[in-house]
Amino acid sequence: MSDTILATKNLTKEFKGFTAVDNVNLQVQRGHIHALIGPNGAGKTTCFNLLTKFLEPTRGTITFNGIDITREKSAEIARRGVIRSFQISAVFPHLTLLENVRIALQRQLGTQYHFWRSDKSLDLLNDRAVQLLAEVDLRHLADEVTVNLPYGRKRALEIATTLAMEPELMLLDEPTQGMGHEDVDRVTSLIKEVSKGRTILMVEHNMKVISTIADRISVLQRGAILAEGNYAEVSQDPRVMQAYMGTTDGQLQGAHA
Repeated sequence: MSDTILATKNLTKEFKGFTAVDNVNLQVQRGHIHALIGPNGAGKTTCFNLLTKFLEPTRGTITFNGIDITREKSAEIARRGVIRSFQISAVFPHLTLLENVRIALQRQLGTQYHFWRSDKSLDLLNDRAVQLLAEVDLRHLADEVTVNLPYGRKRALEIATTLAMEPELMLLDEPTQGMGHEDVDRVTSLIKEVSKGRTILMVEHNMKVISTIADRISVLQRGAILAEGNYAEVSQDPRVMQAYMGTTDGQLQGAHA
C-alpha cells in the first residue's frame, strides 16, 4: 500500500467568482502529523470542508488509500475512517464523560437509533469507553458531568469521542483554539500520543504547537499552497514570512496563522 493515505489533485472551490481553494495538490503521508497553516482567510477550513465533503469541490479530485472519494457523501467518507473534529467543542454538556464516549461507540456499532433498547444494553461498551478515556488522561473523570470540565479537558474528551470512531485519518480543526498555555501543552502532548499508529491532518494557529509535533507543513495563502516542508524549512521561507508578517526578516516563532 502506498505511503500516501490522502491526496488531492487540483482541488478547487469557487464561490460566485471567488476562489477559496485554488488548485491544491496535497499529499498526506501515512503515520504523519501533517499541519495545514496559513494567514486568516487562506482557505484552511474550506479545504477541510472539501476533504470531509461538507462542501463539494468545483473541480479536482480527492483520493483516500488510493480510492477516489471525490463524489462520496460525508457519511461514506467517515465510514472509510476519515473522522473530523471541529473548531468548537462538539460534546454533550449534560452527559458524563463516559456517556459521551459511549454514544460515539454506539454510533460506530450502528445502533444509535435503537431507541427501544434499555440504557443497560450500552453497558457492554463501558470497558472500551473507559479505555478511550484513559488514552486521553480522563479516566479519573469518567463519571463527571461534561459541563463541569475546563475547556481544555472538553477538547481532550472530543478527541476521545473521535478515537471511538476508529479513525484511520483524524482531521483536527484548530484543536488548541482558545486555550491557555497549560491546556495547549496538555492537548499538544495528547495529539502526539494518540497519533501513534494513526495519521493526523490538522489546522492549527499556534506555531509553537506546529513546531513541536508536525512532521510536515503545508502553508496556504489565498487558497493556494505557498510552501511545504518541515518546520525548519517553512519557518525560514521568505514567502511564508512575507505572508504571515509582511516581512522577510526574522522567523515565525510565536506567529499565528
